[in-house]
Amino acid sequence: MASIDLNSDLGENTPDRIVGDDEAMLAVVTSANVSCGFHAGSPEGIGDTLAAAVRRGVVIGAHPGYRDHENFGRIDVDVDSATLQAHIEYQLGALEGLARAVGGAVAYVKPHGALYNAIARDERRAADVVAAIRAIDPGLVLLGLAGGTALEVARRAGLQVAAEAFADRGYLPDGRLVPRTQAGAVLHDAHVVAERMVRLVETGAIRAVDGTEVRIDAQSICVHGDTPGSVAMAGEVRRMLQAAGIAITPFTQRGAGRPSGGTV
Repeated sequence: MASIDLNSDLGENTPDRIVGDDEAMLAVVTSANVSCGFHAGSPEGIGDTLAAAVRRGVVIGAHPGYRDHENFGRIDVDVDSATLQAHIEYQLGALEGLARAVGGAVAYVKPHGALYNAIARDERRAADVVAAIRAIDPGLVLLGLAGGTALEVARRAGLQVAAEAFADRGYLPDGRLVPRTQAGAVLHDAHVVAERMVRLVETGAIRAVDGTEVRIDAQSICVHGDTPGSVAMAGEVRRMLQAAGIAITPFTQRGAGRPSGGTV
């Protein structure tokens, strides 16, 4: 039986900036990428999201980003390596502590926004992030863009990795995401998005914005929690995947026991 993980970016709300419904999304997904506070969220809100994930049995991942709350971590910030590594280590340590406080544990790392896109193509910054993960907990899995530089850098460093696809984002012919400043970057039709994801799991391919087919080997599918209608979209993706006979299971559970350096 085919299987896939569903993940979403959560823990990003503050009283003056509500971007998603974490409780509702946690009823749909199997993995939660929880903000570490630099790009969004607050300690108390992040703690609430972690506690809710523990209650629902959703796997917890760290979602570190650039120190850029104003721009939601979506503007590229080319900081030096020592600073970037220290910032990632700080965020991972903070989230691990908050997770332990509510009886949970962090299982993987998925960088956020501009940092995620940067390490998908920039080997230097990818190495900085990998070094931070190894320094805090080399048992953490790195979740990243299928075909991206970061996953190869992490493999060479001995980390376990997993690749993801994006349900609600458009793809370029080379497998990169369409920049959010361009048309076709974000998809809004829940049924169309769900059909794309069923086809992806069944065939390993997704249609790019120019109509060409892109091959993607993904163990997880992301539905952004801050996209309008995101909970309904995630629910439709899950419903149609299960209707097609595809099991929804955490990628970390499917990868348990595999040797370090492999893809979970």
